Amino acid sequence: METKLERSRTRVVGFADAEMDYQLMRQLGAVRYGGASVGECLALARRIKNADPASWVNEFAAAGQRQQADAAARLARQHPLSAADQYLVASNNYRAAEYYCAVNDPRHARLGIQSRECFLAAMRARGVAYEAFSLPLDDLALPAYYFPSPNAGSGKNKTLMIISGYDGTLEETWLAYGYAALERGYHLMLFTGPGQMDTLRFYPMVHFIPEFERIGRVALDHVLARPQTDPDRLALMGISFGGYFATRIAAHDDRVRALIPNSPIIDLHRYMASFVGFDPAELPDSEDVRLQDIEHLPDAAVPPQTRTMMRNLMLRLGRDSFKAAYQRLREFRVPDEALGRMRCPSLALVGEGEGADPLAQSEHFCQHVGGPVHQHVFTADEGADAHCQNTNLAYSAAVSMDWLDETFA
Repeated sequence: METKLERSRTRVVGFADAEMDYQLMRQLGAVRYGGASVGECLALARRIKNADPASWVNEFAAAGQRQQADAAARLARQHPLSAADQYLVASNNYRAAEYYCAVNDPRHARLGIQSRECFLAAMRARGVAYEAFSLPLDDLALPAYYFPSPNAGSGKNKTLMIISGYDGTLEETWLAYGYAALERGYHLMLFTGPGQMDTLRFYPMVHFIPEFERIGRVALDHVLARPQTDPDRLALMGISFGGYFATRIAAHDDRVRALIPNSPIIDLHRYMASFVGFDPAELPDSEDVRLQDIEHLPDAAVPPQTRTMMRNLMLRLGRDSFKAAYQRLREFRVPDEALGRMRCPSLALVGEGEGADPLAQSEHFCQHVGGPVHQHVFTADEGADAHCQNTNLAYSAAVSMDWLDETFA
């Protein structure tokens, strides 16, 4: 019997687990700006066990190593553009592996540093002008990047500063919005604060702080000291948890002349409690889960993926129990009076598929912010309803950058 002809053995199959499927879509979304390939993502998905962080980490790390070696070989044969493409994909695959790796696992920092090194190798191979530097805060040297736009004119020009969130990285932020900003003539500064992924690579014991206006002040001082920065066209964008970080910064510093929170999270405790469906801060002590107990929880009661995420949250907030971590999160909020002090124009971005709490917080932001505000709700029909619009980054960039262009016109 003849075998029926098929055009490919690749199939579009994701994961039954919603969180892991979202992470796969996040990776697929990076295809738009060169951070992944559809075929390789789907090939990886076939080899990864559903809701199994260990297999995810192993497969994405192995892909990153293969692509990094291929990039180095192509560069050695004088093919810099091909090498740059491969380095960029390798960087993002290492980031994907970093995401599901426990932050107290020695591989976590190694994967992150490999992601950073591949990204910078891609920039060098492509001839992209950049500065990799650090911002000082207490005894920390916080990683940051600066990219002058090749499309900006001479003299002072518009600048976009972007801060990511809980698990985003400087490199992923460049893929998601940085490249789009540079194309549109914005100078670009990417920065990070205590507890964020880039900082953990160098300071694994440094935790999140609620007062992100402290690093915001240092970052603003730095970018405004650059002669090419127009202080009247200086925008700040925050992605995911960065929606809270950026809003907190803008509420305390009027040097921010336009704000784009994506999404505008003003109460991190409420936001995180919405993921579990109850408030862990109110757990009876007898039901609390302590850090040292996590590995002893049976899979049937708490799946491996959930254990990994619980452990990482505790470690990154510097607390030794699930309850204590959520109690700490109560300090991460922007009060209404602080929102009311903001006078710069704001664009609140949110996806209709993110859930009731992010939508409610976006509405609250719009009702209480003191300056002019516009809200954009992305839809499923646009393929952009997910958290941070990871599956339609180009459209999200169009909405945000066009608004910014019109605001600064």
